[in-house]
Amino acid sequence: MPPDTAINDPKARHDGWRTLLRFMPYLWPRDNPGLRWRIVWACVFIVLSTATQLVLPYLMKWAVDLMGATGPRMIQLTMLMVLGYAAGRFIQTGFDNLRNIVFERVGQDATRDLAQNVFGQLHRLSLRFHLARRTGEVTKTIERGTKSIDTMLYFMLFNIAPTILQLLVVAVIFYVNFGVGLVIATGVAVAAYIWVTRTITEWRTKLREQMNRLDGQALSRAVDSLLNYETVKYFSAEKREEARYAQATSAYANAAVKSENSLGLLNIAQGIVVNLLMAGALAWTVYGWWRGQYTAGQLVFVQTYLTQLFRPLDMLGMVYRTIRQGLIDMAEMFRLLDTEVEVPDAPGAPALAIRQPSITFDNVVFGYDPDRTILHGLSFHVPAGQAFAIVGPSGAGKSTIARLLFRFYDPQAGRILIDGQDIRDVTQASLRAAIGIVPQDSVLFNDTIGYNIGYGREGSGAEDIAEGARGAALGDLIARLPHGFDTEVGERGLKLSGGEKQRVAIARTLVKNPPILILDEATSALDTRTEQDILATLHRVAEHRTSLSIAHRLSTISDADRILVLNEGRLAESGTHAQLLRQDGLYAEMWARQADEAEAMIEAAE
Repeated sequence: MPPDTAINDPKARHDGWRTLLRFMPYLWPRDNPGLRWRIVWACVFIVLSTATQLVLPYLMKWAVDLMGATGPRMIQLTMLMVLGYAAGRFIQTGFDNLRNIVFERVGQDATRDLAQNVFGQLHRLSLRFHLARRTGEVTKTIERGTKSIDTMLYFMLFNIAPTILQLLVVAVIFYVNFGVGLVIATGVAVAAYIWVTRTITEWRTKLREQMNRLDGQALSRAVDSLLNYETVKYFSAEKREEARYAQATSAYANAAVKSENSLGLLNIAQGIVVNLLMAGALAWTVYGWWRGQYTAGQLVFVQTYLTQLFRPLDMLGMVYRTIRQGLIDMAEMFRLLDTEVEVPDAPGAPALAIRQPSITFDNVVFGYDPDRTILHGLSFHVPAGQAFAIVGPSGAGKSTIARLLFRFYDPQAGRILIDGQDIRDVTQASLRAAIGIVPQDSVLFNDTIGYNIGYGREGSGAEDIAEGARGAALGDLIARLPHGFDTEVGERGLKLSGGEKQRVAIARTLVKNPPILILDEATSALDTRTEQDILATLHRVAEHRTSLSIAHRLSTISDADRILVLNEGRLAESGTHAQLLRQDGLYAEMWARQADEAEAMIEAAE
């Protein structure tokens, strides 16, 4: 991966030389000599193709001049020139295609390496980043950026470099054959062409940036709406969603119309420059022929060279636009690479070594925003092998504790210790490997049930998956499904019920088999009978582990070794179920309220 020259200002321009220099290591990979040799051979084929192309006008000139001469051997020589011209065109085509064949691996590897770097960076970024960015916009940025790599590689090596080489050689040929006048005229025309192209393209660049932004907005709205398909149906909001999407696509269409119209203006301006030079050069050659200075073949000679020169020059406008647009797209992707990792590993951090899996919060202060503190100096200690529970009103900070334990965020003050080790001083991979969680909202991959269960531990086998399913009371469900563990669960697991998704999440954690277990409302989506089965399983699994249960229903954690009661980010009460009831405080009030609600539900059912 190229050196990380972080630029975190979102308004900073990345679509210039800085992005191009940042891109160069992918074009010349230092750690892959095989790819570098491919680039060298591609350059050799470029030179051979260009040389062949530059010889062709001479063959056509000689053929035309021979046709005006007389003699018995003229037909053979003329035929030889014509056949040589055709053979040269074929040889040039062969060199061009050999160049593409040799270089294809370089382009694909550069695209793959950069895409992998960005994908890895996205997983290194904090939860805050992913909560603030829309998934559709991020995926579109990666898609556009990776697609631009191969295009830029192709144009930089196979269009710009040969065009520059051809311009220099044609200038020498024109000077030798026609003097300095035609060289100056060609140079002025090329300079005017480049200036017109650059000026109009700079204007078009702003339109391109606007198109990218509106395109990402339209995609993000579509993805967001489809991911919330059920919510849209609940509120009969199909027309509303169609209107929002139509608004985004209409804005994109208007920007696209402006961009395409500006392209037409650019093509007209380029055509004026090119055809003025062509008209002037041909008229000058005809005038020289009339004066006896040039032959008829030299008219074809000039026309062929200018046609060959204008062909890449015609493409130069498109190449310049493509490169400028590619730099914009790549700059967005590099901006993702340059995004500062909010929660990095400490330099040289060791792996977490667990002998006694205890958990300690030492005066932890944390807030998602600077002006909104969630935890106010929270302190507690969970001894190894104990089952603790955390309860409290909504917004008390219960789920925040789980996020801090996984180090999705770092506290603003205080320490979090596991087995006496500050989690900021160990690697995040080893920390998360030691903790298993059954979250309240279980989101599954769009794959099979077996894949989602086996995701808990890399390399888990069929027996591990089956054991985890049995432990999570999934046996009956698997037996009923025609495809068993190979059943697809759909996008985010929507083909399964809430309780079934929860049990898959529990099975996944059982397969992971961690020393520390966090249960974040682990049975909230289960019916009473299944809940009791799962609780029995979780209690058995947690016997020799340290467990922390975050619960709303107090009946599920009444047998915990200790219950921590949070209120507004502070530890309000602590003790066993019986002790807290005797204190007649917040816990006792919550218990009485839930008991009343349960009694009312029973009466209503009767």
